[in-house]
Amino acid sequence: MEPVLYAVGDVHGRDDLLGQVHDHIRTHHDLLHPGRPGQIIHLGDYIDGGTESAGVLDRLMVGVDGFHTTCLMGNHEAMLLECLATDNRQAWYTWLSNGGEETVANLGLSLHFGGYDPAALADALGPDRVAWLRTLPLCQDAAPYFFVHAGIVPGVPLDQQQPKDMLWIRSRFLDSEADHGRIIVHGHTPGDGPVNRPNRICVDTGAIANGCVTAAVLDKDAPPLFLHAKGRAGRTP
Repeated sequence: MEPVLYAVGDVHGRDDLLGQVHDHIRTHHDLLHPGRPGQIIHLGDYIDGGTESAGVLDRLMVGVDGFHTTCLMGNHEAMLLECLATDNRQAWYTWLSNGGEETVANLGLSLHFGGYDPAALADALGPDRVAWLRTLPLCQDAAPYFFVHAGIVPGVPLDQQQPKDMLWIRSRFLDSEADHGRIIVHGHTPGDGPVNRPNRICVDTGAIANGCVTAAVLDKDAPPLFLHAKGRAGRTP
C-alpha cells in the first residue's frame, strides 16, 4: 500500500508545538488509516527563534514510532552548518540576527567572550546532533509531490535545482503559476494559514508569529487535509 504522507512545516524551536503536531498525526492516522504505512516529511527550519531548538532536534532525531520519518534541510540549518565551519563574522551575524541567538542561549553557549568559535558551537551541540544535521537532504521526490524547504526555480528541471534556491527562494517561485511537473510542498514563507494551490502547497503557518505548526495530510488523489498544533505566539511556549 502507498503510504499516507504528512508534511510538517517550519518549527523554529517550538518543541511544544512539534510534539503536539506529532500527536495529531498519530491520532489522525490511527483513526482514518489503520494498517496503512505513514511517512512524515519535515520541511526544515527546526531551529532558531524559539527557545527549545535543542529539544526539537532531539525529538526529530528519535523520530515518530510507527512512521518512516524524513527531515529536510532548511535555510536555518544551513546557516548553522556554515557557522560550524567558519568564524567569519558576517556568517555568524547573519545566523544570529535571524534567530540564532535563541539557539545559542538554549545550548548554553556564551558568545560574549572569545568571539565566534565553531569548535565551541560544535561542543555545545554535541557530535550526534552535528552528524545528524550534516546528513539532511535538500529535497524528496514522491510523485505527484516534490518536497523542499523554500521552493524551486520555475522552468528549471527538478534534478537541476541549486541548493541556494531550494533553501531561500521566495517571490520568483511563490508568484509562479507554472506547472512544475510536481506539486511543490514547502515551508519557509510564513502565513496565517496553509496555502493550497494547483502547483504548490505551503505549510509554514508561523510557529513564532502565530504559535502554529501545520502538517499537510497527502493521500493519493484526495484533497489535502491540514492538521494544526496551536499554542501561544512568541518565542517561548
